[in-house]
Amino acid sequence: MKKKLLYFLGVLLLVNCSKQENNGRILIVTSNQHTYGSSKINASNHFAEIVVAYDIFVNNNFSVDVISPKGGAIPIGYISTSDSIQKKYIYNSEFMNVLKNTKKPSDINPSDYVSIYYSGGGAAMFGVAENTEIKNIAEQIYNQNGIISAVCHGTAGIVNLKDKHGNPLYQNKRISGYPDLFENKGATYYKTFPFSIEKKIKENKGNFLYSDQRQDNFYVIDENFITGQDPSSTKSVAQQVVNILTNK
Repeated sequence: MKKKLLYFLGVLLLVNCSKQENNGRILIVTSNQHTYGSSKINASNHFAEIVVAYDIFVNNNFSVDVISPKGGAIPIGYISTSDSIQKKYIYNSEFMNVLKNTKKPSDINPSDYVSIYYSGGGAAMFGVAENTEIKNIAEQIYNQNGIISAVCHGTAGIVNLKDKHGNPLYQNKRISGYPDLFENKGATYYKTFPFSIEKKIKENKGNFLYSDQRQDNFYVIDENFITGQDPSSTKSVAQQVVNILTNK
């Protein structure tokens, strides 16, 4: 009798674990760019914008993959080990190995994903928006009723997305990202940017919104787009992705 009970409990545990793993897969987009354009100024992906979102996704039973235009190792920066979430992952060799071996676009089957999330950092301005494979992946995820989300300079990655008619995917939608207001336009780093996120969104008939305050958790939701202004909105953006997906 005891053996049967233990067997039943074991099966029940496996069933429950299986159920917990069925929320779907989310794709995090990063960049391979190590410098601002062709300058010698170092550029990197924003570590917190990756790990804060990653932590929320996996703790809500989503599987997560990390992609970059070329695959392989990506540069990371803006790291604070005084932050508990960042500290948790910077010393996690298994997770850091994921960032050393990001997937290539060709490794990805868009139909496997329920959402795509673009992390930021200066590196995000380079190599992502113009990558047609990543663009196609995002568009297919969206066409599957998936969620497109981005934070800060990660919004650069969505500027070229189109619908099946060739119109901007975010046309007439409210979008946030890092605004020109807070960029140092006279600085060398800014002069290497291929475009202004704010101007590009507006040119493509998106409604670009931002707060005139820094680090105040500003983000907007418009149907299947969830976008945040700066790193302070990462947690909220990721949590809203989870909320929408788990309530569909």
